[in-house]
Amino acid sequence: MDERTPVRCEVDFGTARLLPDVDRPGGWLLTLDDAPQSYVDVADPGHLEFEYVRRLAHALDAAADPGEPLDAVHLGGGALTLPRYLAATRPGSRQQVVEADHGLVRLVAEHLPPPPGADITVHTADARDWLAAAPGASADVLVADVFGGSRVPAHLTSVEYLRQAARVLRPDGLYLANLADAAPFAFLGPQIATVGAVFPHVCLIAEPGVLRGRRFGNAVLVAAARELPLAHLTRHAARDALPARVEHGAALRKLAADSRPVTDADAVPSPQPPPGAFSVG
Repeated sequence: MDERTPVRCEVDFGTARLLPDVDRPGGWLLTLDDAPQSYVDVADPGHLEFEYVRRLAHALDAAADPGEPLDAVHLGGGALTLPRYLAATRPGSRQQVVEADHGLVRLVAEHLPPPPGADITVHTADARDWLAAAPGASADVLVADVFGGSRVPAHLTSVEYLRQAARVLRPDGLYLANLADAAPFAFLGPQIATVGAVFPHVCLIAEPGVLRGRRFGNAVLVAAARELPLAHLTRHAARDALPARVEHGAALRKLAADSRPVTDADAVPSPQPPPGAFSVG
């Protein structure tokens, strides 16, 4: 019998809830104001419930040889889904997690602490402020999954921000970002242009329904100064329970259309999701 009970807590940026998954003994869903933020299985960190998280994980899997430890930076903490995954799949990885919500950090540390022995350091700070102070060429991967409620904050969408991210990455490092938008991609198009202004190699992973403008949804950007593992990403995205496409080259340029890179002066948050897009009961 599952004796776990939901946890509700007022945190800095809203009302957080930890909801046990009745179908998985170790599964928990973290929501913030009823918007899903993270899903973790403390008994099986390799189980990734959200499709966009699996796409980020596919890129992490290809960042280096299998099992090789990585120095990783995660902007946006949530319930530490990907840090747990990386600690399990690449033991010895050194991970820095940056989360601005003090209350959320305390909630997760109390109820869903990271596994013993995992080298995961959580910093309670604004993501961009932390990046500005981080040493250069210190990370193999940088994962940006920061949402203020259901929107990516404006100051994490600009060329100036991306240059800070690139500075922190090593020359062969990967930049990964989870974004959300819908056609006509007034936010996503400029983000493709912005990332492309800093990194010479960029691709995007998203479900066909999102790419065709049928619905609002997540899109994962993968970028680097080196060639991307496109074959690996394409193969794993296609095999997913919710198959996705990998857009790059001419197809990605077509998606961005005539968008221009975003600067601090004109940056805006990602769009508000339509009612019910990501909510839970």
